Amino acid sequence: MKVLVTGAAGFVGKNLVENLRTLQDGRNKTRPDLRIEAIYEYDQNNTAEDLDRFCQDCDFVFNLAGVNRPQNTEEFQEGNFGFASLLLNTLKKHNNKAPVMLSSSVQATLAGRFGTSAYGLSKKAGEELFFDYAKETGASVYVYRFPNLVGKWVRPNYNSAVGTFCHNIANDLPITVNDPSVELELLFIDDLIEEMYDAMEGHPHRCSYPAAGEVVNGQEYDGLTPCWMGEGKYCAAPVTHKATLGRIVELLHTFHDQPQTLVMPAIPNGSFEKKLYSMYLSYLPKEKVAFDLKMNCDDRGSFTELLRTADHGQFSVNVSKPGITKGQHWHNSKWEFFMVVSGHGLIQQRKIGTDEVLEFEATGERIQAIHMLPGYTHNIINLSETENLVTVMWANEMFDPAHPDTFFEPV
Repeated sequence: MKVLVTGAAGFVGKNLVENLRTLQDGRNKTRPDLRIEAIYEYDQNNTAEDLDRFCQDCDFVFNLAGVNRPQNTEEFQEGNFGFASLLLNTLKKHNNKAPVMLSSSVQATLAGRFGTSAYGLSKKAGEELFFDYAKETGASVYVYRFPNLVGKWVRPNYNSAVGTFCHNIANDLPITVNDPSVELELLFIDDLIEEMYDAMEGHPHRCSYPAAGEVVNGQEYDGLTPCWMGEGKYCAAPVTHKATLGRIVELLHTFHDQPQTLVMPAIPNGSFEKKLYSMYLSYLPKEKVAFDLKMNCDDRGSFTELLRTADHGQFSVNVSKPGITKGQHWHNSKWEFFMVVSGHGLIQQRKIGTDEVLEFEATGERIQAIHMLPGYTHNIINLSETENLVTVMWANEMFDPAHPDTFFEPV
């Protein structure tokens, strides 16, 4: 498949092109049916001759080109309608009936506050142009009305409040939130890319946009929300997230403070929090990519907390010098994993009130996870006379100095 991407230098275009390349050279094996022979990148720096050649040869078209921050409103029609006309006319010139995807916007619904939007009107006109093209040529047309698009490489201080917040907070710059209760619907770029793959495979997610107040299957619609149906006129990415500006900013400050608190917030797979954190990190300046951890050092070695979580415990690394014994304590309900990753050590555990000692020899040559059992006093001994013993430790809870649940007693 030869793929034409217009607007290839923009936020969506750049992400799409780079991901298409991973399919093209076999780095991405999740879509075995998609075989990319060529990627034609078209943007403002290309010529009319380039567009003509690309349209003659392509097998699929992503029309991502458009205008959203013009000097005057007339540029909306020129950029969002005028170029679409040029693209479709060029395809017709070569009798190329390749499927065409159009990047539109929820503003094209002209619902609610978008009713007088010049941008929305231009997008709506572009949509009708594509639908007419489909009727005339029989080509497949996939019209997507996108909500707020976010993710890595969003240009800050341009047309994405979330991108601006990520950039400014990551760089310790001020932000302004006029109304924290305002809710945004967000489509992350990685979820959009998966939908674009679906479209290339010929099974986009179809929908319609019922008018505000219209009831379909018992649900009342607002004019902006897609109604999923297999024969829908429009297409949409099925995974989006809704969050208030206040919640977004709260999370971003949590991410910003993580190097100091070491607390990692809950980021379940597929969650809004996980995706926003990834987006935030893409804006970190070089000087924040690496940060120092507090090493608690003495003549025995060192102990360093690595990471804390509210509900999945705490991670640390312990370094014991040759011949040193550490630990010699027990817990009521706290329990741990000790994982020796370098050196040669002996771990001993004794159930409180008994004389029986459990012994586990541990080495970085054969890494094991060894439970430190509740109610057992335990230690770790460096058996080497020359090498440090390095142990990664996980505890089932964050250390609370007010309730340490740690009691000294030799094994």
